[in-house]
Amino acid sequence: MKANELRNMTVDEIRLKMEGLKKELYGLRSEAKAGRVEKPHKISETRRDIAKCETIIREKANANTK
Repeated sequence: MKANELRNMTVDEIRLKMEGLKKELYGLRSEAKAGRVEKPHKISETRRDIAKCETIIREKANANTK
């Protein structure tokens, strides 16, 4: 996911996206714990995407306060 895509979304849309990513991360961690994860790199990618979402939300909040 690219940051430009997130910047074009509203805060509510980003929060929904982040909620889905957190659920996906939970599933990936569960699979990793069970030892049947096919793509281990997806865990770190998902964590990065969640961080991007949080960053964009923070940027939008700071832009509104100025």
